[in-house]
Amino acid sequence: MAHLPNPSGFPGIGGLFAYRPETARPLRELAQQLLRGASSLSPGERELIATFVSSKNACRYCTRSHAAVARKLLSPEVVDAVLADAETAPIAPKLRALLAIANAVRGPVGAVPDGLMSAARDLGATDLELHDTVLVAAAFCMFNRYVDGLGADTPDDGPGYEQGAVRLTEQGYVPK
Repeated sequence: MAHLPNPSGFPGIGGLFAYRPETARPLRELAQQLLRGASSLSPGERELIATFVSSKNACRYCTRSHAAVARKLLSPEVVDAVLADAETAPIAPKLRALLAIANAVRGPVGAVPDGLMSAARDLGATDLELHDTVLVAAAFCMFNRYVDGLGADTPDDGPGYEQGAVRLTEQGYVPK
């Protein structure tokens, strides 16, 4: 149940952004930088991390919307496999190690275990990739809590998420 009025009618975080546009702008810019800014992780990999964290946090809106984007940037089979079981999904070992780090970030607050960081480094993860993984995971914990904490509308319809994914892949997170 929504805890705030949503006169815009936009689902999920879009309705919250419409409710408070002055906070929407910096949050959109943060998402743009994290998911589309310069990084050795591809936008698809970063969207997959956002999807994975949102799924583990049980945020249906963020999981559905970012999974739709990740499916466009990677492949539906890869995204669905990660959502089913990241340990057996057909992804590179380095990405699997980064997802383990993302999962640790979304858990109880505290440092990511050294062993997870070492394992990712041993598989070729750079300091920048470790940084970006932790920041994407942490930001999506915030976005997930924002959406679910205020009870934002979470539609079940697949076409709406697909339309949003097209817009996000073509235009990014900051409307022109």
